[in-house]
Amino acid sequence: MRNLITDVPGLLVGNATEPHIGTGATVILAEEPAVAAVDVRGGGPGTRETDLLDPAATVERVDAITLSGGSAFGLDAASGVMAGLAARGRGFAVGTARVPIVPGAILFDLLNGGDKGWEGHPPYLQLGRDALDAADVDFHLGSVGAGTGCTTATVKGGLGSASAMTATGHVVGAIVAVNAAGSPLFGDGPHFRAGHYERGGEFGGLGAPTHVPDEASDPRLKGGVSRFATTIAVVATDAILTTVQARRLAIMAQNGLALSLFPVHTPLDGDVVFAMATGRKHLAAPLPDLARLGALASIVLARAVARAVYEARRLPFPDCQKSWHDHFGR
Repeated sequence: MRNLITDVPGLLVGNATEPHIGTGATVILAEEPAVAAVDVRGGGPGTRETDLLDPAATVERVDAITLSGGSAFGLDAASGVMAGLAARGRGFAVGTARVPIVPGAILFDLLNGGDKGWEGHPPYLQLGRDALDAADVDFHLGSVGAGTGCTTATVKGGLGSASAMTATGHVVGAIVAVNAAGSPLFGDGPHFRAGHYERGGEFGGLGAPTHVPDEASDPRLKGGVSRFATTIAVVATDAILTTVQARRLAIMAQNGLALSLFPVHTPLDGDVVFAMATGRKHLAAPLPDLARLGALASIVLARAVARAVYEARRLPFPDCQKSWHDHFGR
């Protein structure tokens, strides 16, 4: 196990990064079309093809899912992925035509200090194509891909991933770009809100704090441009799921954001969680096994959030937000 979403057989991940712009894109590629669903909880989402993932819709499987910076401009990243997949002969067959199915979600990173003067030619279509070309089982975390320009209320955000296996032998993985209005830390830190769930020192080995501050009356929120946030994620499993079951997996996985960020699902965020099932193993007992998958998915996603922040590094722009390591020197 690599402790990455690519531990789920049949998935690859690629990142494309523009460090001078302070943005990027990430693609989660299904080697064979995968059953997919989505759950949207934030008050300001930016998405593409999510209606197609309704269990009542005709198309049940996707070729890839794209996560991107760039606000609405970043939705073009999925077009780049589509173009690349079409060139490979991938896509939903409609007569002699093939249409790659690539849902996506975006986050707002336009005011992080990078050079956004692209003069009518946003880079996201090319970033999507480049991310597809880079897709592999191994990939970097932190200030890369869709996590490049991410921030939170307290420390720099980034791209994170984690994985685990259920007692029934099903693999569950998650990948997330953390650009939250809230904070991944308890109070002033350094402890991560997901510290209870850490495995093997994957985000510093600090565990949980001895005292949890009272944050209920005045939660930390991103200053100044706090309305520009969003955490976007994909959870995946090798289980054979229907679209209805995949939707339940996405719904349960959203709890992972609540375990690792506070506050979350605010009117300032556009939080979106996709679910993918690559269909390698049956569920022996569908209801309890799906409940186990969803419970584990929430914990894996919480760990991925903390890893995103732990692996992030400050961007080379004046006044750019400091990373966890900048603050705590570890």
